[in-house]
Amino acid sequence: MLNAVRKNLNCDKNDNKFNKKMDNFLIKNSLNKTISYLAYRSLIKKLISEGKSTGTEQSDNHLNFSILNDKRMDRLDKTLKISDKTQNSLDNLNKGFTFLVMTEGWCGDAAQILPIINKVAEASNKIDFKIVLRDENEDLMNQYLTNGSKSIPKVLILDQENNVVDSWGPRPSVASKMVVDYKAQNGSLDEDFKKNLQIWYNKDKGNNTQEELIGLLRAS
Repeated sequence: MLNAVRKNLNCDKNDNKFNKKMDNFLIKNSLNKTISYLAYRSLIKKLISEGKSTGTEQSDNHLNFSILNDKRMDRLDKTLKISDKTQNSLDNLNKGFTFLVMTEGWCGDAAQILPIINKVAEASNKIDFKIVLRDENEDLMNQYLTNGSKSIPKVLILDQENNVVDSWGPRPSVASKMVVDYKAQNGSLDEDFKKNLQIWYNKDKGNNTQEELIGLLRAS
């Protein structure tokens, strides 16, 4: 697809304008396929009832993680709150932004992070929260890899002209450091680490995520 896009844009891959034009094309294409947070939650529940998960890969693991994540998101939607500091920052935004988030229902980090993004968006008329599924937007995902990996959730922060002004993800900084440190000591992530990460998310209550997203909005 990218070669066809390059031809349509009349732009060589070595042209300095190529990446920006490609970004604009992919963002526009993906925005046409976005769903709301509410629709995303409904989609996950519908697929679970059919014994399925989102994404191109269907497996028992993905289904089981989707079921677990759905329950977690139900709880977080009811209990998460944004801080007074976050609310004050949102109240003082002088321009609008869109959070375009790439995700899948089986992703454990996404289950922790999307509910707080939704709370932030609900608290401000300057924030629009839109979701696309990673596997249905592979070209866009490939433009925003994390260390060469299609890690999700990935948040693209768009300005009012739908230009990408920043990106964030797949985890808040404290959780990311936990991952790096554990891999350095143990080689890979295991069930013990996943339990510890879950404990951290529960204690943090979305604060690290909202602080970092607000920081990016201020810098934009």
